[in-house]
Amino acid sequence: MHILENFKGKKIIVLGDIMLDKYIWGNVSRISPEAPVQVVKVLKETFAPGGAANVANNIVALGSEVFIVGIVGDENPAEKNILLGELNMRKIDTSGIFTDAGRPTTLKVRILGKSQQLLRVDYEKDSAFHASISEKILRFIESRISSVDAIVVSDYAKGVVNPSLISNIISLANQNKKIFIVDPKPKHRELYKNVTLITPNHNEAVMMAGMSADDEYDLGEIGSNLVKSLGSSILLTKGEKGMTLFEKNGGVTEIPAKAREVYDVVGAGDTVVAAAALALSAGATLKEAAVISNIAAGIKVGKVGTSTVSIDEIRKELENEY
Repeated sequence: MHILENFKGKKIIVLGDIMLDKYIWGNVSRISPEAPVQVVKVLKETFAPGGAANVANNIVALGSEVFIVGIVGDENPAEKNILLGELNMRKIDTSGIFTDAGRPTTLKVRILGKSQQLLRVDYEKDSAFHASISEKILRFIESRISSVDAIVVSDYAKGVVNPSLISNIISLANQNKKIFIVDPKPKHRELYKNVTLITPNHNEAVMMAGMSADDEYDLGEIGSNLVKSLGSSILLTKGEKGMTLFEKNGGVTEIPAKAREVYDVVGAGDTVVAAAALALSAGATLKEAAVISNIAAGIKVGKVGTSTVSIDEIRKELENEY
């Protein structure tokens, strides 16, 4: 698909909750005599960008440039330095990352035994940050928006997304005719009206519709209602059932997932929004972008951890299917 060739040279702003993912890899062969829990014999520890930083990592892995925008903390300087080091190593522009004093850098620690996740431990603070940092973020995006092709908001509800900031950035995007894509959190649904594309998963869509898992619902109706109430196209991701694209023009497209073994769904949503942003920036229609995103997510879940996907992997899958 020629669209993939157009990924190179695209520039994307990724705004959101930046995290550091730590993986503790080990073997499990016995139960602790102290409590009914597994004993993990640690073999190694690795780090990777997480949250919005994983979206940025996926974009760079697909051959494009990215400005990552968000905050880190100075409460745990070692984690902050490791995260910035991981981003710099991947040639991700970190000039839009600001430090919020007295706050920890969000850290997700995953403990794995034989590549299976056993436990996750989170270090985070999800309260709003100082207004002066919000102003710095807005000024940074203002200075870069004319040179980029799209803006992605990766919302993990850890404090970066707030009404004033998002309202101003959406206005900037509209004024500059930029693609605006959101990987949402349901609590912020009202902030994301009239954007290009919103990518909720099944549970997020249900909650955004004001329903619970116990309610009887029709996902098709939920998707259509979200389009009408938010004025945005919706790419609803459904795991092993694929995706459904609901367009503002009323079109609905089912995109089935390709059957494959699922090793790890961590970061699959990040892969979807990264691929969608690049595809749309490269001239794809919403349907074409959804197909590419679906393929990228399918490749990702076959890998362990917050892994990335390459252009060659997507191209190979497209050649096999189309």
